[in-house]
Amino acid sequence: MHPKYKKAIELRLAGKSYGEVAKILDVSKGSLSLWFKNLKLPRATQKLLEEKMRIAREHNLFENNRRRTRAIRIENQQIRKNASNEIHSLSKYELLLIGTALYWGEGWKRQDKNPSPYICFANSDPDMIKVFIRFLREVIGAPKEKLRGNIHIYPNIDAKSAINFWSKITAIPKERFHITTQVSKASKGKRPRNSLPYGTLRLDVSGRPKFFQIKGWINGLIKQNKLL
Repeated sequence: MHPKYKKAIELRLAGKSYGEVAKILDVSKGSLSLWFKNLKLPRATQKLLEEKMRIAREHNLFENNRRRTRAIRIENQQIRKNASNEIHSLSKYELLLIGTALYWGEGWKRQDKNPSPYICFANSDPDMIKVFIRFLREVIGAPKEKLRGNIHIYPNIDAKSAINFWSKITAIPKERFHITTQVSKASKGKRPRNSLPYGTLRLDVSGRPKFFQIKGWINGLIKQNKLL
């Protein structure tokens, strides 16, 4: 009889798993399989081992999920990096298309009965605002002094901080900003403090011809769609 056989039986009856017994006694799981082949375990021991197996399965599942989540996160970052590198310096024509599309989606397009409508673009995304300002300057040729900012904020937002933020983003002097405080009817004034921390910026640019020029570019995009 193997010198460790008796101790192995005691440990198994005490509810130790194959792995635990093998580690404690420094024996192979193959030897344990032979020793435990005809061993009948009490019901209490069986329940203990079943619970250990359940915990082990859950732990393995958790670890696998954690590794999978991490792998997906790394893959997502790499996809974004590769896609970002596909964007090269924009030509003036490409910037024209981008700015027109942005205005089509986020700009004020109705002229109603106003004979002298102006460019009006609103968004809360600082990066989008920067792209649109580049469009205004490089494509539209809008003079800096014609740009005005109207910041829509909720009562929980500090007006001074909002002006400082958008002035830095747009390079528009602080004195050319106007604050509009509004309360959402849907939320009845109760909004998370981190929701739109600097409000929504509306860029106003005077210039009737430029307004209709953008409208014409939008019409050009619409015509392209009709060819499909």
